[in-house]
Amino acid sequence: MRFLLSLLLCCSIAGAAAQTQWYNPMNDSLPFIGGRAWNKETGTRYHRLPMRAKEMVRPPVWNLACQTAGMYVRFYTNATTIEVKYKTTGNLSMPHMPATGVSGVDLYMTDSNGRRAWCKAKYNFTDGISYVYSNLTYRNNHARGNEFCLYLPLYNGVKELRIGVPAKSQFSFIPPTRERPIVIYGSSVAQGACASRPGMAWTNIVQRMLDAPVVNLGFSGNGQLDESIFRMLSELDARLFVIDCMQNMKLERVSLIQERITRGVEMLRRVSQAPILLVEHDGYMGRDASDAERQKYEATGKELRAAYERLRLRVSGLYYMTTEEIGLCMDAQVDGIHPNDLGMQQYADAYVKKIRSILYGTDHGTQAYVPCRQRREPDTYEWNARHEAILDYVRKHQPEIVMMGNSIIHYWGGEPYEKRRAGQRVWNELFRGTKVVNMGYGWDRIENLLWRIEHGELDGFEARKISVLIGTNNLYTDSDDCIVRGIRQVVAAIRMQQPKAVVNVCAILPRKGMESRIAGINGMLRQWVESDTSLCWTDATPLLTDKGGRIRSEFFSDGLHPNEKGYEQIATALRRFLSR
Repeated sequence: MRFLLSLLLCCSIAGAAAQTQWYNPMNDSLPFIGGRAWNKETGTRYHRLPMRAKEMVRPPVWNLACQTAGMYVRFYTNATTIEVKYKTTGNLSMPHMPATGVSGVDLYMTDSNGRRAWCKAKYNFTDGISYVYSNLTYRNNHARGNEFCLYLPLYNGVKELRIGVPAKSQFSFIPPTRERPIVIYGSSVAQGACASRPGMAWTNIVQRMLDAPVVNLGFSGNGQLDESIFRMLSELDARLFVIDCMQNMKLERVSLIQERITRGVEMLRRVSQAPILLVEHDGYMGRDASDAERQKYEATGKELRAAYERLRLRVSGLYYMTTEEIGLCMDAQVDGIHPNDLGMQQYADAYVKKIRSILYGTDHGTQAYVPCRQRREPDTYEWNARHEAILDYVRKHQPEIVMMGNSIIHYWGGEPYEKRRAGQRVWNELFRGTKVVNMGYGWDRIENLLWRIEHGELDGFEARKISVLIGTNNLYTDSDDCIVRGIRQVVAAIRMQQPKAVVNVCAILPRKGMESRIAGINGMLRQWVESDTSLCWTDATPLLTDKGGRIRSEFFSDGLHPNEKGYEQIATALRRFLSR
């Protein structure tokens, strides 16, 4: 009987174990690790610098580079329970920073409409670390689940990390993006001290708010403007370099600031034209109670400002952020030095405002739409994978004509390849002899197109002509005025990234049952376009509708999407713009 009970117990344990399928983000030729540069070279080590850097940087910097600050793993799943198990290489906590921040992980989900939510976990820090996220809810129009982002520990190294889901659940890792990253070189404040959990480090908040890749090269106590680090930075194809090291340049290092900043900026500018942002000390919270505390950080600001004023006369793309712009309040630090979660959010808010002004020339707070991603049609195609394919395509092919839009463009023809093409012959005839890219995405709305523009699809090449067809998928959620303002926002974003291109605005195509409303929107759009002599206007509506303004069914497959005959009509309308 005892033997039988033991056998049943073993079978029960084995069965329970078999119910969870485990996945390792390092089990691929290109590890599924975001937030780090040199990803392929660094390989299966959870390090922020490649092994060769060990001989280049100071030992304390190397030891800190073996901690996983700013690194994350992205994946898709429809699992209602997600488990994370891993081991760390160092102490679990510090006197001024809890174990959840030093050694914990942090999970966020993004739904099919780009809305993000934080996930609550039960965690255990004994005999290895485990986090269990239970009772997850999905509110999408499909059963393919959501995208997840798992931030790794801020002040510890990681080994043997696995992610587990119920065996019948869908699960797939998301490869690292081809987008150029924002690269941050800094001190303990950049590394993440003293966030309560990884998601609250200001660099990770910036990564979420901008939805952009961020590389965290914050080294606690060791952001000392080392030439060796600038040499490593100069290897990177960054969207923006941020130098935020003043917390580690006080006292005896103040006299070194101008020399080291000058040398570092010149080193970067020799190999990269990416903007460079120099950042003052964030300020000690004891400054109003102690003049000595105030003098410590003000001295670094004077030296940094002097270096900036000299450099900006001969170095283009150089920017500056002051202590006042960071704007930490009296209660924003744990120990008068390191931000708490309140301080981290204030820090991130200041950075996002500054970065948006540098990269996009605008603050989204005054705009009709906030850019975001979507995943509304994963049974047909993966939105994120198409974005990566387009980044790769434009880098390799340097297109001269860009066709941007929603499914009407996506399923027309051209490259990157799409199996559901409905008008390839028409596409080939229209664009014969030209280098053209199809930047259409099924189910895209204005906010999704804006995200793509801000995330590199118009970077790295010089287009002659860009045509935009967007707005029909916003009809069920937004007002006519909002849609018009959104399309104007799209055009402004295109001009920011491609100032030399001629931009063509296409009238929203008629769709069954909504012809009258769309005609009204197109009237407002046309009035705006014709008031701007630098823009072109294309309206295929008369070719696709009858005398009463209703769609002609012979040109559509479903009342919205054109068939081949419909694409012939659209091509006819576009020829005037393309022949300019």
